[in-house]
Amino acid sequence: MIIYGRNAIRESLKAKKLQQLLVLDRFEHDPMIEEARKSNVEVKLFSHEDELTRIAKNPSHQGFVAIVKDYEAVPLADILSSAKSKAYPLVLILDGIEDPQNFGAILRSADAFGVDGVIIKKRNEVPLNATVAKVSTGAINWVKVALVSNLSQAIQTLKDNGYWIVASDGSGKQDYDTVDYKSPIGLIVGSEGFGIAPLVLKNSDFIVKIPMSGHVNSLNASVASAILISEIVRSRK
Repeated sequence: MIIYGRNAIRESLKAKKLQQLLVLDRFEHDPMIEEARKSNVEVKLFSHEDELTRIAKNPSHQGFVAIVKDYEAVPLADILSSAKSKAYPLVLILDGIEDPQNFGAILRSADAFGVDGVIIKKRNEVPLNATVAKVSTGAINWVKVALVSNLSQAIQTLKDNGYWIVASDGSGKQDYDTVDYKSPIGLIVGSEGFGIAPLVLKNSDFIVKIPMSGHVNSLNASVASAILISEIVRSRK
């Protein structure tokens, strides 16, 4: 896979996923090049910016493009297993997220607040691609992502493992900051356009809303996720 941008590449280097680093020659003495060479990563220098733009298929590369190992999803069981050591695990469940910018921003927040894993559907959802890697500023390397065929079945698996399921939806009667989050939580966030599917919403234990007082009655998924995750983490202290 080809990724671009300093932060995304730096995190991939830390995660030992970098295979080749392609850099504009004016950055020849950048510390990241030395780090890459120390890690036995092949470095190639380029004289013209348009060469990197052609390779990255995007002009927003900041002079750094890299070939990395494909980002791999993990089984849901891996997320549950690694979260067992925590008193109050938190798993994020995304329904209908198709925008890579949104997904990348969600992964960035998930990493920042220590979310144990993210669940998305295999079909009709955003892939783990270069745009997601860049927008997440490399968080894609550190957040476990599980691809599942059936979101409702995944939710039932969480319930079977002691999780309470909280859905964020405008139909909620309870404000998001009034819930007791001191238990294992599966948090469902839907897309701005379509929200959470009715069957998925039906499988939740609580439906909460983020109260708003402006003219716009919805937030995009990445903003809503950050608000909700932040409150869950804060309330557990």
